[in-house]
Amino acid sequence: MTNRELRRLSRRELLTILIEQLEENEKLRSSLEKAEMELQNRQIILEQAGTMAEAALQLNGVFEAADRAAKQYLENVRRMAKEGN
Repeated sequence: MTNRELRRLSRRELLTILIEQLEENEKLRSSLEKAEMELQNRQIILEQAGTMAEAALQLNGVFEAADRAAKQYLENVRRMAKEGN
């Protein structure tokens, strides 16, 4: 709306427009707040997913080390059994 059009409006019309703009502004603020909260929740989920992936990789390393230790133990037991016989 141009300045010329605004000047032609009555006070009541101007107040109505102002109230409508305030209501729209509140709706937009509420929507923005909700979107920001959802974004924060998604960031937390992504961070946790990264942490879980890192933990899985570390556990994988632990399991691999345990597997190697178990194989080495079995080899030693078999070798000792052969030497004992």
